[in-house]
Amino acid sequence: MTGSSSIRTLGNSQRTRFLENPSRNLHHRAVPAPSDSAGHASSTPPRAKTLVSPDVHHVFDRSPQRAQTGYSPSLSEYSRYSRNQGPLDLFASVHRWGLPIDGSALSCVINVCANSFDQNTGRQVHCQCVKLGFLEDVSVGTSLVDMYMKTESVEDGRRAFDEMSDRNVISWTSLLSGYTRNNLNGEAVELFRRMQVEGIKPNAFTYTAVLGALGDDGLAEKGVQLHAMVIKDGFASATYAGNSLINMYSKVGMVRDARSVFNAMENKDAVTWNSMISGYVANGHDMEALVMFHSMRNAEVSLSQLTFANVIKLCANVRELSFARQLHCQVVKMGLEFDDKVRKALIGAYSKCCEMDDAFKSFSSVSRYQDVVSWTAIITGYLQNGQVAQAVDLFCQMRREGVKPNEFTYSLILGAQPLISPYEVHAQVIKTNCQSLSTVGTALLDAYVKIGSTDDASKVFKSVREKDVVSWSAMLAGYALSGDTENAVKVFLQLGKEGVRPNEFTYSSVINACAAPSAAVEQGKQLHACSIKSGYSDAICVSSALLTMYAKRGNIESANKVFHRQRERDLVSWNSMVSGYAQHGHAKKALEVFDEMQRQKMTADGITFIGVISACTHGGFVKEGERYYDMMVNDHQISPTMEHYSCLVDLYSRAGMLEKAMDTINGMPFPPSAPVWRSILAGCHVQRNLELGKLAAEKLISLQPDHSSAYVLLSNIYAAAGKWKERAEVRKMMDERNVRKEAGYSWIEVKNKTHFFLAGDVSHPLQERIYAKLEELGVRLRDYGYQPDTNYVLHDVEEEHKEAILSQHSERLALAFGLIATSPETPIQISKNLRVCGDCHNVIKLVSVIERREIIVRDSNRFHHFNSGSCSCGDYW
Repeated sequence: MTGSSSIRTLGNSQRTRFLENPSRNLHHRAVPAPSDSAGHASSTPPRAKTLVSPDVHHVFDRSPQRAQTGYSPSLSEYSRYSRNQGPLDLFASVHRWGLPIDGSALSCVINVCANSFDQNTGRQVHCQCVKLGFLEDVSVGTSLVDMYMKTESVEDGRRAFDEMSDRNVISWTSLLSGYTRNNLNGEAVELFRRMQVEGIKPNAFTYTAVLGALGDDGLAEKGVQLHAMVIKDGFASATYAGNSLINMYSKVGMVRDARSVFNAMENKDAVTWNSMISGYVANGHDMEALVMFHSMRNAEVSLSQLTFANVIKLCANVRELSFARQLHCQVVKMGLEFDDKVRKALIGAYSKCCEMDDAFKSFSSVSRYQDVVSWTAIITGYLQNGQVAQAVDLFCQMRREGVKPNEFTYSLILGAQPLISPYEVHAQVIKTNCQSLSTVGTALLDAYVKIGSTDDASKVFKSVREKDVVSWSAMLAGYALSGDTENAVKVFLQLGKEGVRPNEFTYSSVINACAAPSAAVEQGKQLHACSIKSGYSDAICVSSALLTMYAKRGNIESANKVFHRQRERDLVSWNSMVSGYAQHGHAKKALEVFDEMQRQKMTADGITFIGVISACTHGGFVKEGERYYDMMVNDHQISPTMEHYSCLVDLYSRAGMLEKAMDTINGMPFPPSAPVWRSILAGCHVQRNLELGKLAAEKLISLQPDHSSAYVLLSNIYAAAGKWKERAEVRKMMDERNVRKEAGYSWIEVKNKTHFFLAGDVSHPLQERIYAKLEELGVRLRDYGYQPDTNYVLHDVEEEHKEAILSQHSERLALAFGLIATSPETPIQISKNLRVCGDCHNVIKLVSVIERREIIVRDSNRFHHFNSGSCSCGDYW
């Protein structure tokens, strides 16, 4: 080995400064507890009688002959128990006198640099090692490896290791421990394998490091194999190894195996007990942790800060405030209340028990600098308790005091909308270079999704460097929420290409996206098949999403099958089934599901009753609707919302009970919304109530002046009453206000392709065959006694022209195309953006008889299932 190769990372100026005046370059640093060369804290307490006098280096300055013969043992003893500056000054004095330096001295000094995390001085000593030719010394090489690893210079540590001509188990363990310390667990496991290949027998500390790496990466199977090696090599009785095994098994969720190791250990120290308690708490075995804590006290094992921190976390998990207070008192008595881990545990316990005043007292109990973890803990507490304003104030105060938020702080505060803007936080995130982190990126894109900015969410998603399944699922959920099925499916397919395995939440999100009206029917079915293949179809969130998707896409039978296959049902499942049956016109089935829900003791919520009252509305069950409304208010103590009042007004309006509908509006505790007036206006249209219709239209136009529905409904009321002049005035008002009527269109999916039709459309490639089919149907319909109801044509034109207009409505064009483009046994499913007209409703009923087809039409209001001349709505459409 050449000297130049080993010091290529050192600058010339560094080498020169040390060689000219080494004592000037050996800087003072605070030193932590002494450790062995493998990086483990020494369990041997310092004894006063072994301490070397702080003036020892002055003695050697006065007597260089004495130093020449005895400085190495003194340096070793001094470096073990003294502050950093003592051994470094002693070494500088030895160097200044020109005394011979051995490998033991160099190793001691390098260990001091490692323990004080002083890489600069360590590199200078490295130069001396090269100059003096001590890199062949195994203890020097091992110390260099340890020093670089502890100062996070992994590449230099590995280079020092590779340049060692002779390595022992301590050298290998130093490198392996360094990898685990720097979270390079994969490299540590691979190094352990190579170590065995080269015939190096591990020691107890080697196993400790590898077990930690396996636990961190969740490699349970390899951990079990390593346990067998520990036993085979005779280290099973070593306390170090036993503690590491307990930690490893706890981290991979194998708590019983951890307990077996604990029970088999003859010599248990405080670390053993704390590891077992920590393992129980981390895996949710709170009662077992409590029993272990009492056993620890009975065994008269000294309780440490870690013990109290773990047990206080236990109190937080089970919301045990009284016991947490008792532990707090004990902590104060023992003088541990200022320990960081204990204080943070107390903050968490008081926060989860909703005692934010006490949590804040624990947070501010010391006047010294609060670290970012403490700030994050107290901010989390306020957010968990719904005190968003206080959380935001603390976040701002934290920034003012110069504490930089970490990725967890940013992730939390982004949930404090609307009091905090994601754009402002995003700017801070970019400044601190945290945007590419998965946790921050996911929280950012979720915040943008909540304010409806999927474009910004997508940009953040693309900037995340290492996307995990949570990031992918969050982006999918964003697209699903905005109804962007196409992009949701694209993200799902890209996820698979990137080698990320979807979880139940991923499937739930993408299936929810397929419930959108614009989604292809077959996509949802294909994703259902994928969820079955992946083993997630029975997960409650997936099955509920499937149920909702099938119900919204017109396949209520498949929704019912999913519902009955569910092993457990949450409130979403029950609500989806109730509202699904209601929307499909099966009012009685919807009410039967609600009755079964009550028998199962499932607590209904406000959404449940929206579905129930809607079912009564679509079925014309006025008395039942009133009864369920009273049940909601009186039996379930649910305060009616605007949506509930809207359902009740719609119930009365559809039944022609406009006076009761107005009484409901007048009795509302808040001003009626646009949907409430729209329901009244629609009822006035059916009942030809011109005066009330005018009032409802005025109210609706005042609330939504740019929305066309109020103008259109009012003009239709005038047209139905033959008041063409008034109708023209409404249309003129629309033109003056630049309000455009939404064009009615229908669409149908055939062979994974969606075909759109407008009224009188002649743009379709098969338009000639479509109109020929319509003419054929017209002849057959008249044979069945069909007479066009021209009352649904609200134009002042000749009767014959009205019939032509009816025959070319968009839903009829879609129906004719479906009949010629699909096989005779295939059900036809059509969607329309507006409400299907009454004449088309009658025609489709007859066509279901003539063509012997099941026809499903989804309009803006509900599903209509036509079969054998009848409709699921019972003509209460």
